[in-house]
Formats: sequence, structure tokens, C-alpha cells
Amino acid sequence: MHRRTTTIALTVALAGIPVAATAAPAPGADVDELATAAERDEELRQDVREAAATAQAQAAEMRRSTTGDLPGTARVPWSPRPALESGIDTLVADGAIGVTARVETPTLRWTGSAGERGLDGAAPALDRSPLRVASNTKTMIATLVMQEVEAGTWTLDTPVDDVIPGLFPDHPDVTVRHLLSHTSGMPLGTYELITPYVEDPEDWDDFVSAISRDYADQEHIDAVNAVPWATQPGEAYSYSNAGYVALGMLLEEATGTDVGTLVTERIRRPAGMGQSRYPDEPGLQGAALHEAMFVDELGWVGLEGFDPDVFSHSGAAVATVEDLSDLTTSLLGGDLVSSASVEQMITPSSENPMGYGLGMYALPDPCRPGEYLYGHDGATFGSLSLTFASRDGSRQVALGVTGRDLTLDQDALYDINDALVPMLLATC
Repeated sequence: MHRRTTTIALTVALAGIPVAATAAPAPGADVDELATAAERDEELRQDVREAAATAQAQAAEMRRSTTGDLPGTARVPWSPRPALESGIDTLVADGAIGVTARVETPTLRWTGSAGERGLDGAAPALDRSPLRVASNTKTMIATLVMQEVEAGTWTLDTPVDDVIPGLFPDHPDVTVRHLLSHTSGMPLGTYELITPYVEDPEDWDDFVSAISRDYADQEHIDAVNAVPWATQPGEAYSYSNAGYVALGMLLEEATGTDVGTLVTERIRRPAGMGQSRYPDEPGLQGAALHEAMFVDELGWVGLEGFDPDVFSHSGAAVATVEDLSDLTTSLLGGDLVSSASVEQMITPSSENPMGYGLGMYALPDPCRPGEYLYGHDGATFGSLSLTFASRDGSRQVALGVTGRDLTLDQDALYDINDALVPMLLATC
């Protein structure tokens, strides 16, 4: 079984930056222990950046070996498809349940899948199997917010209090920009929301029950209002799911329309995201990849009862990897908001190692040093996903994986970079 070791330097460098829609703390964990509980989720963004660096080094080596630098040497072509297929197969061999992936460039269009749709092994994963894409939802919410900015409903610097008075009574200076850029100072919100419902700290069933509850959006806000915030608004980057729940509430207040309908009418249809959904009830239908978590005490645990209201507007969406690519390329291409709004979304909004802007972040382009790919990632309690594209949209990668190892005292079952490195390299 393949396992990986996270380097101490990267762990320290990115400490305290939990990934989108973060995974479960050990039962009984106090919200003050979030840095430890979020460790498994931090690995996803660490892995993504490690993959970009590895792919960049390999691309440089390939250029040296194929340009015939030495007399008598010949160009050796590289075919990416075997490496791409091997990468997703390795994830499943090492422990992932289902994998679906996509790479598109001007000269390559590849889709692949491996593994099964669920723990029962009754059906194979398909190239177009949807899965819960977690915080890739944030890009959708940010796009809707920027549409309202363009319509004059508000500006990025409009105080939240002007839209919903008293939403954050102790922090009336929070603005729309603060929520989009994770600079409001509020905590993550997810752990604060679910921890009170984990009655027995020794019982994982209690945790599964807690993430299967039906939560109202206001409960997310109440949870963060009940605890101290890390900083004052605008002072520092601090990733918050609750902040995007609040943005969804602002959208519904301003438009009189539920966010699911807004996503369908303003994003899903214009971008051609045919398999995407914005559910508010448990359950995945059809050919979907089903979430499951692994913990040493129990082995695999199916999460069929997980309620997307646990993440709400920060991570409820379901999509295929093709849908994720369509979202990113449509957005970057100016089909959903203006080019000026796109530039605001992809420009880092604060000092943070991820280059996070407004609902998107920048990944160093492994093929073109000094340039960037743009997108987002997502992690639920039982799935991982990511999507990135070049600024012109001509080169894209998207990956979805189900089955997450939440055991915090050992390395994860599989390393997504076994698939992600060849995917990024294939875009060069």
C-alpha cells in the first residue's frame, strides 16, 4: 500500500490554512484544536502545489532531453496517455474508491476513470460520474456575487450590515470583499457548527449523525458569532466556510431567489454544466461517486446520509470533472462575468501563500514559469476535487476522488499526486 509523508517544511508553511469544506475532526475534538483536526485537509493544497513543482521540474528535464542538446541526440516524443491512465489506477490500487479525471489542451483531450462508484463495488466509476465537489462551490458563489457587483446591487466594499443588518453584530465592518477573500477574521465555521452535536467523543456514529443533520444557514452564522474571531476584518487571511454561507444569504436577500436557482440560471446553463446540481438534501443519484471516510478504528464508513447543508453555500455542489472544467474556462473566458471582474477574482487579495483572490486561487504554471493556472479545490468528509486552467482557458485539468482517509496519526492511504503530476505535465 502506497503511503506518503508530508514534509515538515510545508506543514509549517501552510499551517492553519484549512482546505475548502474541510474534513472531520476526531470525535470529541474541541474547536480550539482545529489546527490539528484540519491537518488532513491542509495536505490537499500542499499536494497540489507539490504536484505543480514536480511537474515543472519534470517538464524542464523533458525539454532538455528532447531538444537534442548534444551532438547526435534525437528528439524523443512523450505520450502522456499511459502515464495518465497509470496515475488514476494507482490511486485506486492504493485505497481510493473512485476516480474521475480530465485533461484538455490544444493538442490533447483525455478523460479517464477508475475504481467503483461506491463501497459495494456494484458499478464502476465513469468518466462522467458526478461527485460532491465541495469548495469548488465557492467559485460559483463568488461569480454570482460579482454579477451583483456589475449590476450595481452592491460594491465589493459594501458592508454586510447594509444588506442584512445585524448578521455579525460584533463585527459590523465586515464587507462583501472580506467574505469573498477570506479576510473577515471569522473562523472556519464547520467545526463550530457540528461539534455541539457530537455527544459521545468516543463514538464515530455520533459524528456521522452530526453531519447528517439538516442545518439552517443562520445556524452557521450563529456558530461563528458565538466564538472569538482570529482577527479584525481586513487584517489577515483566514479561510472560512461560514463566510461563503453568509454570501449565499446576501444573494438570497438581494435577489429574492434561492441560491440553487441562481446557480442553475446564471452559471450552470450558460457554462453548459449539464451534470451539475445544487442539492440541499442527502443522497446522490444515478452514476454519482458516493462519499466514504476511512478511520482506523472502523475501516470504511459510507456517508450516504451526509447532508449538504453542513457546508451549504460553501460546498454543497455536485458536478462532473467536465462540468468543473466548463465552469473554470467559461469564467476565465468572460462568459459569466466581465474580464475586469475576472481579473479581480484571480488577483491575490491579501498576503497568503495560496495566492487566493475572490473565490479562486493561483497555482504556479508548471509549463510556463512565471505564469499561473487558476481554479479551486474542494474536500468533503469523503471526497476530493480540483479544477485549474490557464488564463486563456486553453489548458485545463480537473480531478475528482472519492474515499478519504481521516485517520490523523498516519499518512493518507493514497497520494493524489500520482495522478495530478502526470495530468499537469500533460498540459505542457
